[in-house]
Formats: sequence, structure tokens, C-alpha cells
Amino acid sequence: MSTSQPPSLTLASTSRWRAALLRRLRLDFAIQSPQVDECLDPSSTPAENAERLATEKARSIDVTGGLVIGSDQVAWCDGRYLGKPGTAEKAVDQLRYCAGKTMDFHTGLCLWIPGKNECVTRVVPYRVHLRELSTAEIKAYIAADSPLDCAGSFRWESLGIALFRRLEGDDPTALEGLPLITLCQLLRGQGLSIPPRAQPLQHGA
Repeated sequence: MSTSQPPSLTLASTSRWRAALLRRLRLDFAIQSPQVDECLDPSSTPAENAERLATEKARSIDVTGGLVIGSDQVAWCDGRYLGKPGTAEKAVDQLRYCAGKTMDFHTGLCLWIPGKNECVTRVVPYRVHLRELSTAEIKAYIAADSPLDCAGSFRWESLGIALFRRLEGDDPTALEGLPLITLCQLLRGQGLSIPPRAQPLQHGA
């Protein structure tokens, strides 16, 4: 009996972190670079910005079939957006501002189905409660972990865990930029098996 092939999968991202997360699901996928303006809309909430950017990234990929995954993360603390610092000086400034406060991360996820011209979107929140940090601690952390390409100026999966009082949320992979629990739910809704089903052994092989 023949079985239908699962739909092809494309990740709309140049982030090595998101690609590494998606590989954990043991699925075959292609990677394409999304062509979008990632500027935030100040009239929208952080969650709305995350959902919009994830959708724009997914829909910017030129494919006719299969499934396209788009994701974007917006970080926010006490009325201030937190982008990727880019320099050690900006990372110090971010962590000084956020020390002793709560950071809110809103990770938008979009599954675009080109054949139906349909998007399924979710926004997955996650909260990081930082402890009080001295300037010396902040500089030592940044020198050790170099989190210059991370919103919020930390790598939680690395030494950044030492900066926290508490983490709060349903899916820690949302903090890394691709909420895998929610993504698995969306992919199963489109007929993918996760974990992937093992291929039956062929006699005589």
C-alpha cells in the first residue's frame, strides 16, 4: 500500500539558532532567507509586532507548495524594546537597564501553507526575571559569553542562566527563538508525524 509523502518544509530564517532548534525535530527542511523590513511598529504591541514579522518572513519565501515556517522574537522590558546589542557597550547598557526587572519575550510563529494561501499563527510568551547585577558582573558575563547577537544580551542556554532569578513560561525553546512545542502542534495539524515514523525494514536488504 502506498503512503502519501509529507509536505516539504522550508525555514524562512538565516538564524543558525533557529535552524539548530528545528533540526531537533529530525525533519528534512530547506532554508531560505526572508526578505522583509524588520522595523518595529511603535503603535503595535510587542506581541503584535512579533506575529506580523513572523508572518511577513514566512510569506516572503517564493514557493508554490509545502509548508513555510516563519518566526520572529520581540523582547521588552519596562517600556523598552530590547534588540540585539551588536556591541559590548550596548549589551552592558541593556543588562544594566534590565537588572532586577522582568524581561518579556514574545515569539511569533507562522506556518504558511502556499497551496491554500493560508497562514496559521501563534505568539508564545516567555518571561525572564533577572536578579540584581553589578556592573562588574555584567561586564564579566559579556566578556565570557559574547551575547552580542541575542536580544536581551544573554544566552540563556549558556552562562546567561547565572543572571536569572526565575524563568516563567510553557516552552523554553520560545526563549531561543523557535517555540518547538507549538510548532509541533501546527505541523501535526498539517499531517506531519512528530516524532517521524520509522521506515519499515525491507526484507533482503
